[in-house]
Parts: sequence; structure tokens; C-alpha cells
Amino acid sequence: MPRQVLHKLDQRKQYAYSVLLVLSVALVCYALTPYVGYRVVAFILLVTVSIIAVSFEIFPVLLAAALSAFIWDFFFIPPHFTIHVDSTEDAILLIMYFIIAMVNAVLTYKIRQVEKLARLREEKAKAVKLYNTFLNSLSHELKTPIAAIIGATDNLLADEQLAEETKRQLVGEIAKASFRLNQQVENLLNMSRIESGFLKPRKDWCDIEETVYEVVRRLEENKPLQKITISINPQLPLCKLDKAMLETVLYNLLMNAVRYTEAENKIEVMAACHADLLELVVEDNGPGFPEEELPYIFRKFYRLKDTNKSGTGLGLSIVKGFTEAMGGSVELTAATGAGARFTIRIPVETSEIKM
Repeated sequence: MPRQVLHKLDQRKQYAYSVLLVLSVALVCYALTPYVGYRVVAFILLVTVSIIAVSFEIFPVLLAAALSAFIWDFFFIPPHFTIHVDSTEDAILLIMYFIIAMVNAVLTYKIRQVEKLARLREEKAKAVKLYNTFLNSLSHELKTPIAAIIGATDNLLADEQLAEETKRQLVGEIAKASFRLNQQVENLLNMSRIESGFLKPRKDWCDIEETVYEVVRRLEENKPLQKITISINPQLPLCKLDKAMLETVLYNLLMNAVRYTEAENKIEVMAACHADLLELVVEDNGPGFPEEELPYIFRKFYRLKDTNKSGTGLGLSIVKGFTEAMGGSVELTAATGAGARFTIRIPVETSEIKM
């Protein structure tokens, strides 16, 4: 049983396990009495108390220490089955055993408390660092579009004689910045929904092909530099799932691919349905992800260590949260040759009837 699980046991169970362990070890030692001297038994019982001290709270450990001292005296120190000790040496050994067992229990408990305090401090320091990193990233992500909106608006208001082409460009800048700002706000709201634990999918029949093209059109309104291709089985049936969640998952995967690949790279979206399992793949031939960072990619606020790209580190954690809310899974693997391949698998009901 892991130590963390043992620490979470209530004290009554800790008392029971402590007594049971001491009695079990004593019983084994008693069976070995013809081969093992009673002084060796003392060392075995001390080791048992030490193991209990590592795992349980202080009072069950003190009980185990006292019980082990009594058992050693009553069953192993001659004369047997009495608390009386004939030899002065044995009496001193018994007293020393009791003191050592108690001190060992207290010191081990204190060491555990110090370790726990150090661990809490380390976790708090990490949380503060993560929080500051997130705030810095978020402030940058919000300031940039806000500054663009303010700059374009000031130009429109300051000069009424602007050419129509210039006006269209400024309005386009405002639209682009507003879109980016809205995306950041949506990500924050989506993360809040995931962490609240009340994220429930609203299932309805959905045309996957239409949904994929709709998401790609939304993305292309932001004029990405990469070429995005779509490969979908034309016989793909209607699937019953939460369309809004699926759109959010796809959009964040595509935005991630656009942000972390170069203009010459390609992004491909694929969709297929195997029986009642919908499979969506977003693949690119960009630089991919460092192998040592793969376990952390879906963590909230996590960003690649050696990247100069801006971002809050929320996109992929939202992908994971929404996919799992729909009962599915997301997997990141290296694409063929180079790049990254995200595979989404969601169990769905299917229908061949097109509406």
C-alpha cells in the first residue's frame, strides 16, 4: 500500500494496522525462537516500529512501540510469560529498547513533518512562479490586440480624409485584434468551466465534414500563412456529440499548429469513423515537440521551454478537458517524417441519414 494512501487512513485504522503488524511480526519471531535469540528479536521489532513510524501518525506509532516492548518482555525475555526480568542486563536492555523505540517513533514523525513542510513550500513556490508566468503571458496576449484596436480606432477618428483602402485595412486590423482578444477570453472561460467540474456535453446530431470546414473557415479569416488541407471520408455518417465542444477542440488544435509552425509548413485535418468511434487527426510537418516535454504538453499554462512564441498555455489543456468531457481521449505522437500529430478519439452514436 503506497505511503500516501496509508497517511490518509483514519486513526482507528492506523491503530488497527499498527497492532496487527507488530503482532504478526512477533508471531513469526516466536515461531523462530529455537533459531533466533531474543536479542535478535528486539532488532526485528525495532525495524517493524520504524516502518510503522514512516507510514502512520504519531499516536499509532507510540502504541506500536509500547506494545512491541511489552511483547518482547512477556514472550521473549526469560523468564517467559511474565513481565519480571531476572537479569540486570536484560532489564537495562528492556528499558533501552523502550526508550529507543519511543525516540525513534517521535524523530521519524518529526522528520516526516519537516519533509511535508518543505514539500508544501516547494509547491507554493512553483504555484507562484506558474501564476506569475501566466499573468505575464496573459497580459501580453491581451495588451497586443487591445493596443492594435486603440491604434486603428485613433487613426480612423483622427483623419476623416483617409482613403477607402486605408479605412478597410484599419477596420480589418480592428476585426483581427478583436477576434484574437475574444479567443483569449473564451479560453479563460472554457478553462473555468473545465475546473468547475460541471462541464456536461450537450449531444446532438452533427455533420462532421461541415463542422471541420466551418472551423477551418473561421481560422482562415485570421489569414494564417500555412496551407491547411482537409481529408475526410465522404461516407462519414452523422455523429451525435457536442458540436460546440468539438469546434473548440478543433479550433485550439489548429491554432496551436498555426502558432508553432512556419509559413512553409503544411497542416492537415483528417476525419474518419470506425464503427461508433469518431477519429479526428490534426497533423503538421513543423518542428514538432521535444520528446522530454511530451508528458507536460496538456498541462494548464504549460509552454515549451525554448520557444519565443507568445501564448497562455491554455489551448491544449482545453483540448484535453473538452475531449475527456465528451468521453474521448487525445494523443500526441510524432508525425511521419517530422512534426506533430494530434489524434482525437470520441465514442459516438452514428446515423447514415443526412439532414
